[in-house]
Amino acid sequence: MSVSVLKSNGLPFQLRGLVTRLYSTRKSEVSSSDPQKDTIRRYLYPPNIRNKASPTGTWRPDVARALQRAIPSVQAHETIERAWLLHQRHLRKKRDAELQRKFNCMRQAMQELEEIDSRLFREANKQEDPRARSLAEVEAMKNMSEPEKRAVESRVRGLFPRELRVPTDTPPKNGWPNEWRAFQRPLA
Repeated sequence: MSVSVLKSNGLPFQLRGLVTRLYSTRKSEVSSSDPQKDTIRRYLYPPNIRNKASPTGTWRPDVARALQRAIPSVQAHETIERAWLLHQRHLRKKRDAELQRKFNCMRQAMQELEEIDSRLFREANKQEDPRARSLAEVEAMKNMSEPEKRAVESRVRGLFPRELRVPTDTPPKNGWPNEWRAFQRPLA
C-alpha cells in the first residue's frame, strides 16, 4: 500500500507543522506554516482592501460620513481639535514640571551628600565601564567553569544579582540545593 505524496494539482502534501518538499517544485509553492494558523491569521487580520471596510485594518470608507453626522460643522471639529491639543499640552507641561521637580530634589540631595561626605559623593558619581574586569577578576575567571564564567560576565556591578532567589512562603518541592554557592566577585 503506497501513500501518494502529491495532491491532484501537483503540490506537495502537507502534514500539520511538517512540510514535505519535492525538489521538482519551486520554493514559492511550498508553504512552511501551519494551514490552521494561516486561517486564523486571515480571520483575525484581514487585508486592507480599498473596496472593503476592515474592522482591524486602517481604511474605513465610512469615517467621513460618521464624522459629518457627529460633528456637522468644520468649525466645531477644529474647535474640538484645538481643545484636544491644548489638553495634551497641559499634560505635557505637568509632566515636565514633575520631572524638573524630581531633578531639582536629586541635585539638592547630591549637593548635601558632597557637603557631608565627599568620598561617598565621588563613589556615587564614578563612571565605570560595566564590561571592564579587574586583574583579580581575570585571574579568578581562569580557574572557573563555563557556567560560572557566564554568571560573572552577565552580572553588572550595582544591579540586583540575578541568581538571588525570590523569597517565597513555602519551600521548593525538590528541597534546597545545599551544594549551591554564590560566586564571590573580587572587588577591584
